[in-house]
Amino acid sequence: MFEKASRLKVRFETPKGNLQVEDLWDLPLTSKIQGRPNLDDIARGLHKQLKNDDDVSFVEKDRKSDELIQLKFDIAKHIIEKRLVENEMAAQAKDRAEQKQLLLSIIAQKEGEQLSSMSIEDLRKKIAELT
Repeated sequence: MFEKASRLKVRFETPKGNLQVEDLWDLPLTSKIQGRPNLDDIARGLHKQLKNDDDVSFVEKDRKSDELIQLKFDIAKHIIEKRLVENEMAAQAKDRAEQKQLLLSIIAQKEGEQLSSMSIEDLRKKIAELT
């Protein structure tokens, strides 16, 4: 799919100009700013072109424009799916890191409580072991 796109020099039309396939990886999935290119708008526009293709021919079965639009749509859809998986994995990694940090702080607190409950003599022995 990507090889075919690169050979055909596929470009994606956006309000800010044409983008190459590799530029799609840098776009946000969605945007609240009107006119800012995003993957959702590109995919929806291509999907709409596929569904509302008024360039119908009952003689020519395979139309090049349909193939190109389908290729563009498949690429945009693939990138969106990949980015959604990556975002989910990043969110899970962030949650795990936060849980780990919480557990480490609880361990540190309990160790502090354990040290504070030691006798002065035991604390001095510990200090002597460290120096």
